[in-house]
Amino acid sequence: MLSYRVATLQRMTVPKIIPIGYEPDYRTDTIGHWDGGQFLGSVVAVFPRGYTHTDDWPAHKHWHAVLHTFDTAGHHLGSRIERTGTEVHHRASVDAAQDLLKQWLDALPGRCYGDIAIRPFRHEFDGVLFGLVIETFEGTEHAELYPDTLGFHEPWDGSYDT
Repeated sequence: MLSYRVATLQRMTVPKIIPIGYEPDYRTDTIGHWDGGQFLGSVVAVFPRGYTHTDDWPAHKHWHAVLHTFDTAGHHLGSRIERTGTEVHHRASVDAAQDLLKQWLDALPGRCYGDIAIRPFRHEFDGVLFGLVIETFEGTEHAELYPDTLGFHEPWDGSYDT
């Protein structure tokens, strides 16, 4: 029982600025710094809020290009989000999102890929939450990136769970 209490007492609180580690060729390969601060880009698929599974689900699964920008202190500056198609045309929708994200990233002056540290934020697009949100799961707070579903937690070193 003593070890449980010690572990509970040593639990870290969620930091004000959440580190996110850069991983080439994986889920966080489009994050880094630019002359205006920091950026986090992704290509994601989402279902509209309130959607319940139907046989025509591919028509409801939308692909998006996403680029969030932050200042050097991690404050959210803005988000560019564009829907590029549905799962019905999977390859074309994903390719369009990847091409659009590449254009946006190429337009960032001084872009350099690497680790970032940002503050929680919320942005809605077409009724879908995009952001880094503090949540509690099984009594422990963590930060969840939506709609990417990347979870950040202790030891707050930039690693994540999917």
